[in-house]
Amino acid sequence: MTHGMNEIAPEAGSHDSAAIARRLVAARRQAQALAEYPGALPRTLDEGYACQDAAIALWGRPIVGWKVGRLSAEWEAKLGEERLVGPVFAGAVQAPRSGETARFPVIPGGFAAVEAEFVFRMAADAPADKTDYSHEEAAALVDALLVGVELAGSPLPLINVLGPAIVVSDFGNNAGLILGPEVANWRSRDEAAMRCETFIEGTSVGQGSAASISGGLLGALAFALSRCAGRGYPLKAGMLVTTGAATGIHDIVAGQSSRISFGELGELHCDAVPAVPSSASEDPHA
Repeated sequence: MTHGMNEIAPEAGSHDSAAIARRLVAARRQAQALAEYPGALPRTLDEGYACQDAAIALWGRPIVGWKVGRLSAEWEAKLGEERLVGPVFAGAVQAPRSGETARFPVIPGGFAAVEAEFVFRMAADAPADKTDYSHEEAAALVDALLVGVELAGSPLPLINVLGPAIVVSDFGNNAGLILGPEVANWRSRDEAAMRCETFIEGTSVGQGSAASISGGLLGALAFALSRCAGRGYPLKAGMLVTTGAATGIHDIVAGQSSRISFGELGELHCDAVPAVPSSASEDPHA
């Protein structure tokens, strides 16, 4: 069965976060792109997070981690925060063995991108009532740092153009995570020396390093710890936290392949494939 981009129609002027969440979740489950945002655009990050909260409840899968994204200086000045968070769900994390290629189901006509990431894994539960963290306090909760790839994806083809509040409303524009090897002795390494490069179809599309993340890797983790606790989602032992797009956000479409190299730290491969509809009881990322 084919789906047209207009089958899930928005309700003009709707500010109902629950209704917006239902349409966004339905579009993801149906692997169906949306021609426009399904309701009135969230004007603030809090309005976006209200949609995200409603969508998390509808998605019905455990949260196993959080992605962190950086706002541009212009959006930070307008919205009052430097970063945003979105959930990573059980069933959406891949850890391919050496030589294996991960699969990235992308919604035809929607948005999809790969992002080279440095990913923290939590060693302990964060205190539920603590909402302010120094870098050292954040580091004390870390089990390991890994290299990885965030799979950014949404039914909304212009999600990033619409702005951070809209990104927040749709799971932070996250569609999954690929995990690579652990980074040994990460605390003592020079972040600028932890370099990475992203290739799509064999062509280099971006270079960077851990030092490309504004405020540093621990700055991103401290933000996630604070923001998630303040929303009632304190981080738990074993959870994963991405820290930001180290080489940029690189669009990809079904049929293309990507290679993300972290030099001596390892490399990851993924193939973008068309997403297919799934029921609420099925793995939405299978």
